[in-house]
Amino acid sequence: MLSGQVYSAVDKQLLSELNAVKDLVHAYNQLKPSQIEQRLALLKELLGHMADDKTIINQPFYCDYGKQISVGRRFFANFNFTVLDEAAVTIGDDCFIGPNVSIYTACHSTDPVERNSRREWALPVSIGNNVWIGGSVTILPGVTIGDNVTIGAGSVVVSDIPSGSIAVGNPCRVVKKV
Repeated sequence: MLSGQVYSAVDKQLLSELNAVKDLVHAYNQLKPSQIEQRLALLKELLGHMADDKTIINQPFYCDYGKQISVGRRFFANFNFTVLDEAAVTIGDDCFIGPNVSIYTACHSTDPVERNSRREWALPVSIGNNVWIGGSVTILPGVTIGDNVTIGAGSVVVSDIPSGSIAVGNPCRVVKKV
């Protein structure tokens, strides 16, 4: 899916691709935590890019396409990590994701008639290096989070967060520069 491209959620080819990914995600989520080699092999198949074998994504993990997700070196995500990756999601090196974090790239119209047509579009999400995202954070489409950022637990990130910031709240806002 190209960033910003309009598509239909009922497209048959799209549904076929999503079902194949769901099978991989299901297989990944069935593995035991001790099955490290199998987990890494499935992540390599599922993700678009994984910088090293030190990537840890605790189960359960959910995504739509997988191949749209790129993670840097020493990436860690806690349980219930959900990525709706209709557009690219790029995550840098040394990023830590808390439990119950969701990253969304899919967009829908606020007009009810247009929304009911099931037409959607997507905007990419980019997360820099050395970022810590606290538990239960939601990151919305089109957001860029800079390097060396901490996002406080429970935040809803609706706009870009500059490098070297601590940001919290709903909507998420910078409260301190590092």
